[in-house]
Amino acid sequence: MVGTMENQNYFDWTEGLFCKSDIFGKPEALKGVRVLELCTRVFGPITADLLGDFGAEVIKIELPGVGDLMRYVAPRGFFWQNMSPAFAHMNHNKYHVGIDIRKPEGGELLRRLVRRSDILVENFRPGTMDKWGVGYRELKEVNPALIYQANSGFGQWSSQRDRPSYDATSQAMSGFSATTGFAGRAPLKTGVWIGDCTGALFAVLGILSALYYRRKTGKGQIIDVSQGESLVRCLDWTWLYLTSCGKERGLHGNRDIAVSPSAVFRCKDGFIAVAAINDLQFKGLCAAINRPEMAREMRFATFESRVGEENAKALHGILSSWALSNTMDEIEKLAEVHGFAAHRVSTSQDHYHDEHLKRRGTVWNFEDPLYGDAVEYGPGPKLSASPGRMRWMAKPVGFHNDYVFTDLLGLSAEKIRELEEKKVIGRWDDRVGAKPPDGWNGGC
Repeated sequence: MVGTMENQNYFDWTEGLFCKSDIFGKPEALKGVRVLELCTRVFGPITADLLGDFGAEVIKIELPGVGDLMRYVAPRGFFWQNMSPAFAHMNHNKYHVGIDIRKPEGGELLRRLVRRSDILVENFRPGTMDKWGVGYRELKEVNPALIYQANSGFGQWSSQRDRPSYDATSQAMSGFSATTGFAGRAPLKTGVWIGDCTGALFAVLGILSALYYRRKTGKGQIIDVSQGESLVRCLDWTWLYLTSCGKERGLHGNRDIAVSPSAVFRCKDGFIAVAAINDLQFKGLCAAINRPEMAREMRFATFESRVGEENAKALHGILSSWALSNTMDEIEKLAEVHGFAAHRVSTSQDHYHDEHLKRRGTVWNFEDPLYGDAVEYGPGPKLSASPGRMRWMAKPVGFHNDYVFTDLLGLSAEKIRELEEKKVIGRWDDRVGAKPPDGWNGGC
């Protein structure tokens, strides 16, 4: 076997190791871990979604009838088969159950689920779960090993704990907005919900760390993750620069002021990012623009000289003029020949048709039992032995009530009817965003 591995091309070996067609024959890293999600909007649902990608059993608890308010946030008012695409992308691989945990009997159902669960994720305003009698202090008495993930805008304690927070405000609070945009103009908000996504990634990091700690000690804990503070952690060299030089980072548009050249340029048919970090790459770039002598000029000859502000601006101007006379395809081909980095600014349409991304499972085509053919962005990290996967899409409110109440909790049909009549539990309202596709026959 060793000889076979040694004789095999590394790239063929890795492609076989991570082959997408083999994924469902491999185990899941978080198989057997049960997560209760009590979340609305974006920050919390993405946290649980990422865990579900790798095999955790995620039970999403929503208010009967309307469910998660994100179900009604639809881009340009567009719904696909009665479901919002904005809701779909952060609610894969979940079991959907309708419980009003604000009611005493709903709180008791939650406690019964907590006894059988490993993790709870919530993103209500700090103190809300505690007010309902189902906060961490109450639930840890039910399950001392519970890992309780509390997501919020500004943290569970502080003078700002009660302030509402959304992605735009998290970008503003964190200082992220102060680094994004063009000099002399208003700061820019990134187009995607980066505050929610980054916060979710930090929350997952905390959860996995807590799982490892519990494995060693048997003890659970509460984890506090602030949406804005997660973006603060991503400000790289900003603070050291400020404390050492007394200068703010400022706005520099599409140009990286720590590396030159590294920027986005307009070309004939779109926009393209170009970077040449070391001297060899820069020589290749100079050859590509038919100015090989530029690599020997004192102002551009070394990394240190290129990153000086005046020299960097001059170089940016030269490359801007060159890019305008070329297409995205021409520049990418030149980059391959001459060894510098270049990539067009890709759109979702580009992703959809990109065979490279499909082959790697970054763009994931699959068939959902309720919605049929679907395409989503697949799991991020590729694990060779226990890879993540898309199993199914988001479902209507309370779609998996039978599984949770009957199979998991063992409630009788009479008890279920009683709780439904009291509106402690329930399914979807007859409204777009909450209900199944039109023409659904009650299957799957």
